[in-house]
Amino acid sequence: MTADQDPALLQRWNATLLAARSGREGPDPTPYGRNLLSRWAEPQRRYHTVDHLRAVLDRIDELTDQGGEGGELELVRLAAWFHDAVYRPDRSENEERSAILAERALTEAGLTPHEVAEVARLVRLTVTHDPDPGDLNGETLCDADLAILATAPDTYRGYTEAIREEYAFVPEDAFREGRATVLRQLLSLPRLFHTPYGAAAWEEKARENMERELKELAATRGMG
Repeated sequence: MTADQDPALLQRWNATLLAARSGREGPDPTPYGRNLLSRWAEPQRRYHTVDHLRAVLDRIDELTDQGGEGGELELVRLAAWFHDAVYRPDRSENEERSAILAERALTEAGLTPHEVAEVARLVRLTVTHDPDPGDLNGETLCDADLAILATAPDTYRGYTEAIREEYAFVPEDAFREGRATVLRQLLSLPRLFHTPYGAAAWEEKARENMERELKELAATRGMG
């Protein structure tokens, strides 16, 4: 989906960047938003699409409305826009390259060095989804990004199928083993969700979904 096809999402970007600048002068935000939306619409994406971006932004809003989680919410929203802006399934440095893109673009767009550094830090934090206690910005972004894990079973299955499509170049046995490793790493975290609302509303359901997927992966391996 291009920016022209989603004016509401582009408007959200413009409002977020302008709010982050707090009245300071800077270039028109629209070209930056169009560039980001074009990245999110690249053909290699099946899950990490404009729909995922919109979902993360919506979950940030939900966390804010439900729990008033605090932090620098406009910077969290900017980090959501950039967190998968560079995405190639066959590469491991996507988050780092996305953070570098954020540093370059947001400096040019008129944010302060602190603001730029914080957005880039948040983007890099999505490698582990394990913010330090009291990191309100990190907790909000990580919870919003992982909220897909706590969706209804049919939605969760659609998510896993889209991930498999992104990794279509990986042989089935290797994909199953890699996916199982990711799930076990997430399940080993003391907490998947760090905000009060996320922990209460999403933690149990997410673990149920991932544990069910792990069992399905193991059963499939047993049939191979």
